[in-house]
Amino acid sequence: MWTGRTSIIGAAALTVTALAAVPARAEAPDATIVPIQVTGDPAKRFNLVVMGDGYTAADMPKFRADLDKHLNDLWTIEPFKSYRSYVNVYAVEIPSEQSGVSCDPDLSSPRRTTPLSMSFWSGCRQDGLQRLLVMDSAAAKKYADMVPGTTANNRQILAMANSDTYGGAGGTYATSSGGNAMSALIAPHELGHSLGGLDDEYDYYQRGVPGGTYTGPEPTSIHHTLLTVDEMKAQKKKWWRWLGERSEAGGVIGRYEGGLYYSKGVWRPSRHSMMKTLGYYYDQVARERMTQRISGKVDIVQAQTPTDAPVGADRVLWVETMHPTGHQLSVTWTADGRTVGKSPNLDLRRLHLKKGTHTVKATVTDPTDFVRDPAVRASAALTQVRTWNVDTGVKTPPDNVPADFTSSTPTDSAVGAESVVYAETTHPARSVPSVRWELDGRRVNGGERDIALGRLHLRTGTHKLVAKVGTKTRTWTIDAQRPTVKFQLSAAAQARPRPGRTPEYVFDGPFTMKLTGADDRPGVVVSEFRVDGDGWFNYFGWPTDSSAPWRFSEDGTVIDSLTYGKLAKGRHTVEYRAIDPAGNVAKPGKFIVTLR
Repeated sequence: MWTGRTSIIGAAALTVTALAAVPARAEAPDATIVPIQVTGDPAKRFNLVVMGDGYTAADMPKFRADLDKHLNDLWTIEPFKSYRSYVNVYAVEIPSEQSGVSCDPDLSSPRRTTPLSMSFWSGCRQDGLQRLLVMDSAAAKKYADMVPGTTANNRQILAMANSDTYGGAGGTYATSSGGNAMSALIAPHELGHSLGGLDDEYDYYQRGVPGGTYTGPEPTSIHHTLLTVDEMKAQKKKWWRWLGERSEAGGVIGRYEGGLYYSKGVWRPSRHSMMKTLGYYYDQVARERMTQRISGKVDIVQAQTPTDAPVGADRVLWVETMHPTGHQLSVTWTADGRTVGKSPNLDLRRLHLKKGTHTVKATVTDPTDFVRDPAVRASAALTQVRTWNVDTGVKTPPDNVPADFTSSTPTDSAVGAESVVYAETTHPARSVPSVRWELDGRRVNGGERDIALGRLHLRTGTHKLVAKVGTKTRTWTIDAQRPTVKFQLSAAAQARPRPGRTPEYVFDGPFTMKLTGADDRPGVVVSEFRVDGDGWFNYFGWPTDSSAPWRFSEDGTVIDSLTYGKLAKGRHTVEYRAIDPAGNVAKPGKFIVTLR
């Protein structure tokens, strides 16, 4: 939740472009900058700068492991999953003289001297909240400024404390504990605040103390309202475009009472979502906003034929676009208002333009299904236009630009079977370098600059993708092997294996479930489960211990005034799945439990 503009937590190198401004590993007197994922020039990307506090030199492997877990969870969550290629990630490794942070876990705990001065209890305040984890913002900015090319406008700072205590904060900068079972879910929640401008959907301000009744005007928040469902539809306001749809966070998009720290008198779109309960996804309303904000941090048109002077009708015009990992952007060319092309390149000679001047435009649009608001679709975040004045009297001088690759999806890490792989080339003035795609030695059809692997329906296993332009090649390994996940339950009163059918178990009281994901490649595998078709929920172990199994019981378990694992008596279907670092999703398994 927000305290002013601070919230209290309640509930892959992607290009091979050489970036001279960003060294592979930059050293500073008291910090090391380590590029974790560089998708492009930091001046043209949304840069996530992650720094640790209270990690000694000996603790640095723990910082890296905590960071890996944070990032692998983040890349399973939309829209970060689809727009991962828009994000650079830099780690700032700051060795601390002391291990841990101040007032952790209690006010009586030691005060430690650390580079970011991170501390629980709102800064070791007697009237503070334990889980409000604060830091020295000026120090954080100093370290973030060490990352070349990043500025306050194109980056987000996330500071992780060397702590297993649950806590964090959000606003201009975000903080989280690094080692708590739920720590990796704090970052996307806080990015919802700081990047998306989303509000908390909690129906309380202080845990264990129900919120009152909201009596104010219609909230400015896009995901809170006083309107009824019929009023939203009639007035075409708030989330009316999504009403009645199955929510990405479970249930359906509708009207659920509680939010903005009030229990009554104000309504939100979903029964639970990331902005209310850590572990669930963003619902469609929040996802649309996050898509707009992530895209707004970059230009979806990255480069183009210069537009500052007339060009001849004897040349090729081109645009280079961003490349989401899950879908392709659309490009539409018009000449004097007439549609003449749909690819990244337009050979003006093929248009046979009449003598004189003409206006040629390239409109690049993101067709994502995550956005329904026409105003958002038309905004610069998702639609950009480039315009050229074409003069048939201008002659384009010859050039000797060789056909070659300039940037691409990474070649040093495996890509998933549903990914979109891209390869940008040089831009000779009078020709379009042809990119030829081969899969396992066979020619396959792809776009001029990208190929959607999902439409190839790849067999399970490992594949080799090659792009060729002239004599140059780029090669990728495709990971088409889904991860696996196994479940383990505590002893049941009855077990019914039922060969060929869904296994069923009967429990006379509380029981536990442990999920273990595995993959054929290194990296963190994220497991998820859902009950009776509700929203997929991140399996992080147990809130107090990531190695402990999830515990189901009729009344649930209260931890820090929140209830976990509540399951009514009766028969329930539990589904489970896993997601690997390449983004492959396991086919869900399921079992049936009866709690009696």
